[in-house]
Amino acid sequence: MKKKIIFYIDNLAYHFEVDDSLEKEMTMFLQKGVNIDVKDLLVAYVRKSQECLALKTEISKISAKLPKV
Repeated sequence: MKKKIIFYIDNLAYHFEVDDSLEKEMTMFLQKGVNIDVKDLLVAYVRKSQECLALKTEISKISAKLPKV
């Protein structure tokens, strides 16, 4: 199901229509309904990037254990 969310970044409104699962991911590090600045946006990006890197590293370790075909 699609849901409309709004982020306020540097006093400008940004509207997104996303799935429920993506909304949870997007709001994990960013608050909805309050003004955030670019620094907060960058911090959220870095945190999400760290999560992705950790997941990539874990997947690589698991893949290395699989037999080669």
